[in-house]
Amino acid sequence: MHSTDLRSILITGCSSGIGQHCARGLSERGWRVIASARRPEDVARLAREGLTAIRLDLDDSASIRAGVEQTLELTGGRLDALFNNGAYGQPGAVEDLSREVLRAQLETNLLGWHDLTCRVIPIMRRQGHGRIVQNSSILGFLPLPYRGAYVASKYALEGLSDTLRLELRGTGIRVSLIEPGPILSRFRDNAHRAFLSNIDRERSPHRESYRRAEARLTKAGPAQPFTLPPDAVLKKLVHALESPRPRARYYVTLPTHLFGTLKRILPTRALDWILTRVSRGGEG
Repeated sequence: MHSTDLRSILITGCSSGIGQHCARGLSERGWRVIASARRPEDVARLAREGLTAIRLDLDDSASIRAGVEQTLELTGGRLDALFNNGAYGQPGAVEDLSREVLRAQLETNLLGWHDLTCRVIPIMRRQGHGRIVQNSSILGFLPLPYRGAYVASKYALEGLSDTLRLELRGTGIRVSLIEPGPILSRFRDNAHRAFLSNIDRERSPHRESYRRAEARLTKAGPAQPFTLPPDAVLKKLVHALESPRPRARYYVTLPTHLFGTLKRILPTRALDWILTRVSRGGEG
């Protein structure tokens, strides 16, 4: 089979964790994977490791446009799937988030994904088929204290994706959300850097809670029970990409299944009581 005949997919956020693991896993399954990352040194490393890698910065529309053009050059003008994955978490109490910090979170986690998705939809429309898979989170339907910026980005992503799924009915383009709970990755390391850079911890009324949060963010290994390796996401991604009947949503990890059920059956006050008490655990 010629390389341009392979099923092709563009994946964002492949510098580590879920994105990197899924890029390797799909490549082993015979997909033509275009793995993207923001930093040139990560792109070079991915290429050395045998992946087809490009630079794509979700905060920069010109970079997104160039990344799509480069992807189409590599795939012969075809793109069967997009896996939006590149994101980071900005910890901090809602009242400690400046407008600029919240905007930065939304630029990367939502608006960049939207920009990229809108650029690939016309390609998929011409083909008459395509799969768009959004890597959301348990925090896409469940809030936790001190994760307000990330929660806002994922709640918005879920609403936008649900609407897009309805609008694309009958086009052959299918939209799915993956909703992981805690996954072993560099997510906490990146979140800790964002926390140190953007939150005035000592002058905040939440400073005691922040000290506990920092202990969680800097803890070696899994920060809470039921953390799974990124292969758990890959399994759901494969189904979303290859099944003739992909699901609208895929829960990953026990906490996602558990709290998905609790959200449906508990009154808000009871759920708030539980979430307040588990909020020291964290989420990826």
